[in-house]
Amino acid sequence: MGELRSAAEAVRQNLNFSSFDGVAVSKLAEFIDRERASIKQEALTGAVNALGCFLGECIIRSFGGHWHRDASGLVGIQIAGCTFINPFSYVERQLEQGAAECVMVLFQSVPTRLAAAAVPRRRTWIPVPLPPRRTTSP
Repeated sequence: MGELRSAAEAVRQNLNFSSFDGVAVSKLAEFIDRERASIKQEALTGAVNALGCFLGECIIRSFGGHWHRDASGLVGIQIAGCTFINPFSYVERQLEQGAAECVMVLFQSVPTRLAAAAVPRRRTWIPVPLPPRRTTSP
């Protein structure tokens, strides 16, 4: 998935961002809000793909993980083995709906998502509360 990293680097250079971090994501959110009205419909897919690659790379470099294509072909970021994040959908939402669907919200939610994924889940096949145990002693 080197092409995704290359696209992210091209966006970083083009927008003159110094790194792939939270400050860059904040600047990305500002850029999207500033430019969203001027992006023509036929250029929307390309903008979503390029900016999504940049957002994804910021998440990877800040929180770990890697680019991953799931069984259905959806591309996103896999973190901690069980958290899948689709940065492209957040870029698209902010382009379409504005700051209410901000890419910064996604970036800031990653630590919470990772913490939730780290909590062991209760086995659903074990009834709670357990019925009283029968003893076989006389």
